[in-house]
Amino acid sequence: MTAETAVALPALVFLVALLVWGVVTAAAQIKCVDAARIGARAAARGDGGAVGLARAAAPPGASVSVSVGGETVRVTVEAPSPAPGRLGGMLSVRLHAEAAAAREDVIGAEGGGGPWPA
Repeated sequence: MTAETAVALPALVFLVALLVWGVVTAAAQIKCVDAARIGARAAARGDGGAVGLARAAAPPGASVSVSVGGETVRVTVEAPSPAPGRLGGMLSVRLHAEAAAAREDVIGAEGGGGPWPA
């Protein structure tokens, strides 16, 4: 083994580990977005299990909150990023996603059916 290889190999392994962490973190962020959308759709329908549905679709360790406004519901999903072994503290980021949906129980309640002609 040459000196150049001895120096380059650990750097290459570190780079590959960092790239894998980035892909895993991006996948967890996508799961957060999907969980927020699933929860918002369920809450907009008036489904009482919206938090459970969102939590089931979210990455492990995620927290889910639902807030109901006048005509909308908003679901927020927050989760810690999956971090490898000893680098967990250094590569720790908080993932966050929000989704909003119009409540189906109030759509068209005031105007008699919404913007479409009867």
